[in-house]
Amino acid sequence: MTKETKAKRLRELIAKDCVAMPGVPNASIARQVERAGFDAVYISGAGLANSTAGLPDIGLLTLSEVALLAGFVAKAVKIPAIVDADTGFGGAENAARTICELEDAGLAGCHLEDQEFPKRCGHLAGKSLILSADMEEKIAAAVAAKRDKDFLVIARTDARAIESFDGAVKRAQAYVAAGADAIFPEALQTKEEFRDFTKEVEVPLLANMTEFGKSPLLSFDELRELGYRMVIFPQSAFRVSMKSTAEFLRDLKTRGSQSDWLEKMQTREELYQLLDYDPKAASWSGARNL
Repeated sequence: MTKETKAKRLRELIAKDCVAMPGVPNASIARQVERAGFDAVYISGAGLANSTAGLPDIGLLTLSEVALLAGFVAKAVKIPAIVDADTGFGGAENAARTICELEDAGLAGCHLEDQEFPKRCGHLAGKSLILSADMEEKIAAAVAAKRDKDFLVIARTDARAIESFDGAVKRAQAYVAAGADAIFPEALQTKEEFRDFTKEVEVPLLANMTEFGKSPLLSFDELRELGYRMVIFPQSAFRVSMKSTAEFLRDLKTRGSQSDWLEKMQTREELYQLLDYDPKAASWSGARNL
């Protein structure tokens, strides 16, 4: 698939139904998402920073780094991928360039948020917002920069935690008027807030089901019933893998052998199957998407 058809495919999917998007920090886990039968994948900004650079999610990766890393993911799978583009890496002009770089990298969409830089995780205290007018300008510039009309520009607002639920709704409506294709209301605090938001905003909505945060962990079916069109699970796979790795390393340090963990490991053959790699073949089929 080309990046254009992936973006169009994503639009078709969310027009018909709600889409579950597990979050991934790298291309190998994205391939697992695809093999598990999901229709789209989410590339977590926190996941990229945490897993690749060992950094917290405070906007320390550059646009070039995010485009490169997200591009590896997008090109490794046939399903559409959207990415966390933080604050757009600057002002309106930077947001416009962000869209161009992410389109070139093969992404089907991204979300931009209305926090001031340096940003923080949307479920932590200590955040601050840019003016709504400045975010509207950023969104308008991002939308105008699209060369693929189907590329999804999602506006994220963190206003619920800083202003109020009504403030988040007001900002979301302004962002839609500025041209946002979809809205991501971050850190809603009750099921009723998730429900009520759908009554106020008419474009497709994205729900974030991150663990250990402000939002209740609603099921995919619950959110679909409420009217959401995208549900992301940004760090779930990463958290599970990190917990398992920590347990393994403690045991290895104690026992000095990995033998008791073999049944819990992905085998060499399973990895090669995931990567479409046949060491006996003359060519490597995994290059099909590069």
